[in-house]
Amino acid sequence: MNVRWLVAALLVVTVAPAGPALADDAPGAPKAAPALRPAPPAARSAAVAEMHRLGDAFADVAERVSPSVVQVEVTVGLESSSPFRWFRADAVRRGMGSGVVFSADGAIVTNNHVIEEARTISVRLRDGRIFAGRVVGRDPSTDLAVLRIDAKGLPVAAFANSDAARVGEWVIAIGSPFGLGHTVTTGVLSAKGRGGVGVNAVEDYLQTDASINPGNSGGPLVDLDGQVLGINTMIVSKGQGIGLAVPSAMVRRVADQILRTGHVERAWIGVGIQDLTPQLAAEIPAAPAMGALVNSIAPGGPAAKAHLEPGDVIATLGGRPVVDAQDVLREVFLRNAGDVLAVEVVRGGKRYQSKLTLESRGEARPHPLPIERQVAPQPGLGVSLRDVGEPSAAAKTVAQITAVAADSTADRAGVRPGDLVLEADGARLPTSAAVQAASADGRLLLRLRRGNATFYVALRRDQAAVVRGEPAAPVPRP
Repeated sequence: MNVRWLVAALLVVTVAPAGPALADDAPGAPKAAPALRPAPPAARSAAVAEMHRLGDAFADVAERVSPSVVQVEVTVGLESSSPFRWFRADAVRRGMGSGVVFSADGAIVTNNHVIEEARTISVRLRDGRIFAGRVVGRDPSTDLAVLRIDAKGLPVAAFANSDAARVGEWVIAIGSPFGLGHTVTTGVLSAKGRGGVGVNAVEDYLQTDASINPGNSGGPLVDLDGQVLGINTMIVSKGQGIGLAVPSAMVRRVADQILRTGHVERAWIGVGIQDLTPQLAAEIPAAPAMGALVNSIAPGGPAAKAHLEPGDVIATLGGRPVVDAQDVLREVFLRNAGDVLAVEVVRGGKRYQSKLTLESRGEARPHPLPIERQVAPQPGLGVSLRDVGEPSAAAKTVAQITAVAADSTADRAGVRPGDLVLEADGARLPTSAAVQAASADGRLLLRLRRGNATFYVALRRDQAAVVRGEPAAPVPRP
C-alpha cells in the first residue's frame, strides 16, 4: 500500500471577530485578546481520523518488515579492542546488533562493526528460531558485512531506491537497541549525501532523526512503502536525534558483490580531491562557484591518462554536475572497473572535456575474524582442571580452571584460567572429578566465579574427549 499524505493538525482553532470597543475604553488602550474557539466537531473528527490512518500506516509497515529483521549476537574475547558498544559486561563479552534478510536462503546484511572480532555469531529470527551465523564477507570501507544462516524460505526485505528518496519523508527504524528486539521508532529522512564523518573510508549516508541506539546497527531504515532505504550504522555523538544509515543503493551493490564473490572490488580514478570552499575559490583565478578541487594525481592512473592536473576543478562527472568532493566519490563508487566516464574540468577559467576509464582499486582483503580462522579442532571441552581450596567453604575443595585450549569450546564461551567452578550441571562446589563426570555426555553447564563476578557458561564437546584433570593444589587465602 502506498501512503502519501501529510499529517493533519489535531486541533484547529478560529479567531472570533473583535466586538465593538466599550465606551469607557481609553483611546490607545490595549485591546483584550480575541477569544479562541475550538474547531467544529467535524473538523476534529477528520484530524483524528488522519492521525489514526498515519498510525495504522506505521503499524502496517512494522508488521510487514519485522519478519525480515534479525537480532545478531556476537561474543568476543576479553582482549578485544573492538569499538562495539557492549550491552552487558561479564566474563564473556557479548554484543547485540541487527540485520536484514535479503535472500530467502539465509543471506543477511549487517554492519561490519557488529561482527568485528567475533568468535561466535548467533542470529535470532522474529519467530524465535536461533541459528549459528557464518561470515560470507566483509567490507570495512562501507562498514557492511554479509552473514549466512542455514535456513530456507525466509521472509525477504524489499529495497527502495535511496537515490529517489525525498528529504522530509517519513521513515521507520527497526532493530534491537540495547538488546530489546524488534523495536520500532519513527522520524523523517533529515538529509542525504552526508560525508566527511571520518569513520569509514567510503561515506555517503542518509541522516534521520528516528531514534537509533546501540543495537540498532545493521537494522533497516524503512520508508512508508515498507522498503529498506538504508542500513542504520551510527549515531553522531555530539548531537541528539542525528542517526546515519548506509543508503540502499550502496548496500545492495556491496551485499550482492560479497554474496557473489566473497569480497568487494571498487573502481578508482587515481585522484586526490577536496571540496572547493569559498576561501579556496577566492584564491584560484577564475575558479567556478562549486566543484571538487584536484590536489594530487596518481602516476599512471586513470586521471593521469585523461590529462587531469592538480589545481583542476572537476565541474561535471558522468554528465552530472559536481557540487563537492562527495559527488565524485559517489559517482565513482556506483561504477565498475572498465566503465568510461565523461569528465569536465575548469582550469585557468576555461573548461576542458576528457574521458576517464575506471580501473580496479585493488583493495586489500580484510583480515580474517576469529570465527573465520582455520584452526585444528580441539578435543573435548578444551579445559584443564585442578582441585583448590574454596575460601567461602571451610575445608572444601572445588575445581578451578587451569588452562583453556585456544579456539576450543571453552575458549569461545569465554572461560579463562583461574575461574572457579561453583556449579557443574547443577551440582554445587564440584571437584575436578565431578566436573569430568558431568562432562562425559559432551555437554556441560557451569557456573563460574572470576574475581567478584559470577556467571554461567554452556559448553558442548567438539570431539569425543573429556575434560582433563590435574593434581590438587592449594589456593592462597585472602
